[in-house]
Amino acid sequence: MKDTLTSYLFLLPFLLIFLVFLAFPVFYAFYLSMHEVRDLTDVFGGMEWVGFKNYLKLMRDARFWWSFLITLYYAALSIPLGILVSFTLAVILNQPLKFRNAYRSAIFLPYILDVFVVGIVWTFLYSYPYGVITRLLMKIGIKIPGLLSTPGTALPSVVVAMVLKNCGFGMVLFLASLQNIPRSLYEACEVDGGGAWEKVRFVTIPLLKPLFLFMVIIGIIGAFSAFAEFYAMTGGGPAVIVGNKTFLSTEVTGLYLYRNFEQLKLGYAASISYTLLFINLAFSYLASLSMRRRFV
Repeated sequence: MKDTLTSYLFLLPFLLIFLVFLAFPVFYAFYLSMHEVRDLTDVFGGMEWVGFKNYLKLMRDARFWWSFLITLYYAALSIPLGILVSFTLAVILNQPLKFRNAYRSAIFLPYILDVFVVGIVWTFLYSYPYGVITRLLMKIGIKIPGLLSTPGTALPSVVVAMVLKNCGFGMVLFLASLQNIPRSLYEACEVDGGGAWEKVRFVTIPLLKPLFLFMVIIGIIGAFSAFAEFYAMTGGGPAVIVGNKTFLSTEVTGLYLYRNFEQLKLGYAASISYTLLFINLAFSYLASLSMRRRFV
């Protein structure tokens, strides 16, 4: 009994931190989403109960649905490209290359850097006309007056920056899995006349299917959580006209959520956060279900 009590006492600091900084904000955000804050000096008492009014307003909010589509576009570009780059790097750096450990470290290093800082650096690289990437494109005859200020190239430019930043994480996971594949399986493939491509297609990829699923799920979560990279690199812009309305071409849902909090629309912003939570869970579940059926 005494040992059990001692164990719980050791867990108490973590439980207190969990309750205060995670559990309470999660439940309070849902409570807040059911209210409209009238008195900004008293966000606990100066609120009016509105029920699901904020959620109904959200369903009719064209700007929210635009940001949702932009987020889907971002996910559709970044997830496949990120997995492809990470997997390719892992396969290459799993070979007995000279200085491969140095290459691995160099590729992984950007992942541990702050997203906002990396975004600022890439903003300078993309800047027109003196950015390094812009000048390289101009040398090969591609002249775009601002990669981040042109609607058609702004979001793909952010995707490239974030894929190169985060590919080190996926590379490490793929490397760890590749090194656990028995050499005998590749030898059997060689006996059957398989080359490098056949080894990857019939041995490597089938054995790494659970990891591919994991990468898709964390990619979905990352896409719906994206904020700092867009805030640092584009601020949501540039503007684009669709029909008779003006939208921001890189305003993802995370950025739209932040702007509502910034404008002190606390109840509405909380309803957006909970809506994104359930959308995130739904997409992750559907991706998991789809890939499991395909892989089994």
